[in-house]
Amino acid sequence: MDLNLLRVLDVLLQEGSVTRAAARLGSSPAAVSRTLAKLRRAAGDPLLVRAGQGLVPTPRALELKDEVTALVHRADRILGPGPGFTPADLRRTFTVQAADLVVSGLAGPLAACIRAEAPHVEVVFLPESTEDSGALRDGRVDLEIGAAGHHDPETRTEPLVQSAVLGIARQGNPLFDARVDPARFAAAEHIGISRRGKQSGPIDTALAQLGLHRRVAVVVPGHPSALILASSSDLVTIGIAGWLDPFLTALGLRTFDIPLDLPPIELGLAWHPRTAADPAQLWFRARVRTAMLAGMST
Repeated sequence: MDLNLLRVLDVLLQEGSVTRAAARLGSSPAAVSRTLAKLRRAAGDPLLVRAGQGLVPTPRALELKDEVTALVHRADRILGPGPGFTPADLRRTFTVQAADLVVSGLAGPLAACIRAEAPHVEVVFLPESTEDSGALRDGRVDLEIGAAGHHDPETRTEPLVQSAVLGIARQGNPLFDARVDPARFAAAEHIGISRRGKQSGPIDTALAQLGLHRRVAVVVPGHPSALILASSSDLVTIGIAGWLDPFLTALGLRTFDIPLDLPPIELGLAWHPRTAADPAQLWFRARVRTAMLAGMST
């Protein structure tokens, strides 16, 4: 049955008047009379009959009155705006997919912010191994942080920051004995970073345009292991500006500009439309956004 029929019946039973019911409903007496006729046919009962200037309910209508009111109120709760959102009362675990280098710079500031506002909220970070697996679509992941370009068509995305790709090597690496030009950069032995074991990428394409080729001696799945390896060898690796400082200081590393025409890496957020309007998700995305922008500006 059309829910609007029950809503009209509820008001009619309260008002006992087609005219007053129409005024409450923002409708016309004629429209309310037509709806009452539909209700009578559906119920097989007159429901409301005239008594003087008003309407009085039949025994069947009296039986239905409380149940109709309850159904209308329940529908209003289901379909109406949700209750007010208070972060301090929120009890939820948010799952975020991000590269390990981003997690290392983001997790601490984000946790501190969330702990101050929503002490019962927990955050679980997952590696990028779930990328391309439909994790956002099926709800295994609430938010992705990373480069855009692989998402499902319906996925919502928000670019946040552009970060330059930098070369990284230990302080005493012979690479720094002279200016790092394309030939010297290509001649160094490199650490590749790929969770899928790929040995080539945009750097190799840019080198090939100059007639150069590099040797990727080792491929590791994430940035931390690449940085640790670079700190104890003459191998060089890469990273993105904005998240490296703690590693550089702790591991005795330094960065250098890669002497190639490489586009910056654009980092942003991605989420499924299912969670787009959820107040808790809106709050969480705002906190992640703030933490990311703060981390990239330091």
